[in-house]
Amino acid sequence: MITTKSLSPIALAVCAALTHTSLLANDKTRIDNEIPTADEKMEVVVVTSDFRQSAIDKMPSSITVIDQQQIEDEGAQHFEDVLNSIANFNWSGGSSRAKYFQIRGVGEQEEYQGAPNSSVGYIIDDIDLSGLGMISSMYDLQQVEVLRGPQGTRYGANALAGLIYLKSNDPTATFEHGAEVSLGDDQLRTISGFSSGPISDTLLYRVSLQQHQQNGYRDNLYLDRDDTNGRDELTGRIKLRWYATDSLSIDFNLLHANFDNGYDAWTLDNNGFDTLTDIPGVDTQRTTGGSIKFTYSGAEQFELVSLTSLAQTSTHYGYDGDWANPDYWAAKSCYGAPCEYDYTWDKLGDRQTLSQEFRLSSTEAGRIFNGSTDWLVGLYAMRLDEDNHTTEFYNGWVDELTAEYNATNLAAFAQLDSDLGSGYSLSVGARIERRESEYLDSVGDGFAPSENMWGGHVALSKALNPDHQAYIRVARGYKAGGFNMSLPAALADKKEFQTETLYNYELGLKSSWLQGDVTTHASLFYMDRQDQQVAASQQNPLEPQKFILYTENAGSSNNYGAEFEANWYATDNLKLYGTLGWLETAYGDYKYLDKYGTPVDLSGRELAHSPNFTYSAGATYRTDNGWFANLTGSGKSEFYYSDSNESKSDPYTIFNARIGYETELWSVYLWGRNLFDEKYGVRGFYFGNEPDIDWADKQYIRYGDPRQLGVTANIKFM
Repeated sequence: MITTKSLSPIALAVCAALTHTSLLANDKTRIDNEIPTADEKMEVVVVTSDFRQSAIDKMPSSITVIDQQQIEDEGAQHFEDVLNSIANFNWSGGSSRAKYFQIRGVGEQEEYQGAPNSSVGYIIDDIDLSGLGMISSMYDLQQVEVLRGPQGTRYGANALAGLIYLKSNDPTATFEHGAEVSLGDDQLRTISGFSSGPISDTLLYRVSLQQHQQNGYRDNLYLDRDDTNGRDELTGRIKLRWYATDSLSIDFNLLHANFDNGYDAWTLDNNGFDTLTDIPGVDTQRTTGGSIKFTYSGAEQFELVSLTSLAQTSTHYGYDGDWANPDYWAAKSCYGAPCEYDYTWDKLGDRQTLSQEFRLSSTEAGRIFNGSTDWLVGLYAMRLDEDNHTTEFYNGWVDELTAEYNATNLAAFAQLDSDLGSGYSLSVGARIERRESEYLDSVGDGFAPSENMWGGHVALSKALNPDHQAYIRVARGYKAGGFNMSLPAALADKKEFQTETLYNYELGLKSSWLQGDVTTHASLFYMDRQDQQVAASQQNPLEPQKFILYTENAGSSNNYGAEFEANWYATDNLKLYGTLGWLETAYGDYKYLDKYGTPVDLSGRELAHSPNFTYSAGATYRTDNGWFANLTGSGKSEFYYSDSNESKSDPYTIFNARIGYETELWSVYLWGRNLFDEKYGVRGFYFGNEPDIDWADKQYIRYGDPRQLGVTANIKFM
């Protein structure tokens, strides 16, 4: 239920803006000239996460951009709804929403202990939420950008594997407002609205709000409830753009998200949708963050940008670890007596991040080397503080752990972009970063590692002709080393692990065909990982409810593969698009001991959550009289679920469809996701969790969302 309290103050701002259409600026000529038209946005796809916001077909790197039109055509509500459209991209479904991502086989699968150290960067409107994910509503979003490979120059330590950047729509120079309602099975109810326009001739605003609710596709047979895995998600954004002077613009973003979700997704019989827990899990995240960007262009030879961001996040993640209830276990026999098994795990977390970046970049007049080279230099600082309180309950026994963690990153970076003539361009960038961290917990574990790291790139591109650009790129990324908390004496030698470095070698071709009706992007890559970090786990055979989680280095390893993307405007009414990813991965020299002390050798095995193939295809058709249809299919080949066992997923393909009628001011759609009700795994474990079979190891699978049908209606006001 949406209450007045839950909507304030953002909803009140939306309502006020919707009723304030009489506020028209007298002079918007200058502002109108500075904001690109809709046609211009469609012709040139701009990568906003880049230093210079370059056109995607000019950037020497493998990048996917999912624009607003595709998001709306596919009816995507959350980032989960579009991630299968990204080649060589996967996620680990150990939470209510996607939090942990893998790009080209590199990335985390979970994070239980705190001390975040992400391989994949995750940023929303310049607010760094790496390692948190989850709060990624697609409503009023301009585009999703996924940069593959290390982003050592631009983003440093949090982008070893790549970056996910979500950009919402900017304020507009003319008034526009809209509202949208979606209803569907699983008790889906989504209400959204936005308002944008000028407050004065120099100040623009945009406000958007979405409340999404559904039951979560699970029936808890023990509690007789169908909402224990439910989703209750509020997202609000406020954006301001102020042209303070002719040479100074200020952009302010405020994000508030409150995701109050359940987490009741596991079953002992692998049915996946009929649960038996007596204490269903939770997965909540409340984030309030903001960014402010000053852009000064008053100097002849350079532009100055100051970017400040701040975020406060509170999380609560917990689960019923026995996946059942006391009555269920009492009916089972353990060594001739009724079983007793009652286990829950719970973590409360608070995280604050503050970052500041300054950068100077050349103007056309400030280019060096006879006007051939643009330059950029910058400084970056970030402070992260996180407090966690973890509670484990097992058959009346309680174990609690409190921990405090902080990390400070200081970096300097520079980049040169040169026109070498004859169609050749060269980009060279470097970043040096100092990281200091400190950890202390209630059992006396304490660490304070510090280190210097560096990364960067060299990219050479060649315009073969006006329609084809080839490039070769070498990039170096890094991921900080760290420490493992609360390890037993037998694993004392694994207290710390080393920095991982990744060299990415990439060859690509970006092309336009048939007078621009077809565009293709193709890339081949080879990744050399040194001191690869691996997340390991051991189940304690004497206390089966307990797991020992730690990270260690696994020597060197190599990943390689390819990505291909294509868009074809077949006619004025029909657009076809698709992606294909091929990925080969392998561990380096990696051996570990299982829970019985038996050596296990994973050297040469494929990495977890790294399918060999990912693919998607879509078609959008619009008639001249307003009818609309979209059909998409996406899927992936099988993949290992874990770094610590041989459990595998099944390959799968999912089909979605959307049909409707559109006018300039209103639209209505019928839609279906996972039309053929494919049962597909998004996370798996292989361990013992049933005392009545003497804790025998067994595969358990968490499944993705089943089929869902619904209707969406929206209206716009100009």
